[in-house]
Amino acid sequence: MSKVVVVLVVVFLGFWMFTDPSGMADVAQSSGSAVWGGTTRLFGALIDFIGAL
Repeated sequence: MSKVVVVLVVVFLGFWMFTDPSGMADVAQSSGSAVWGGTTRLFGALIDFIGAL
C-alpha cells in the first residue's frame, strides 16, 4: 500500500511539474520560506529557554 502511495505522489508531482512549473515553483518557494521561518523561531525559542535556565 505504501509503495502505491509513493508512486502516486511521484506521478502527481511529475504531472504538476510539466503542466504548471511556475505554480509548483511558487509553492516550493513559499514552503521553503515557511520551513525556514519555523526553524528560526524554534531556535530563537530554544535560545530563550536555555537563557532563562
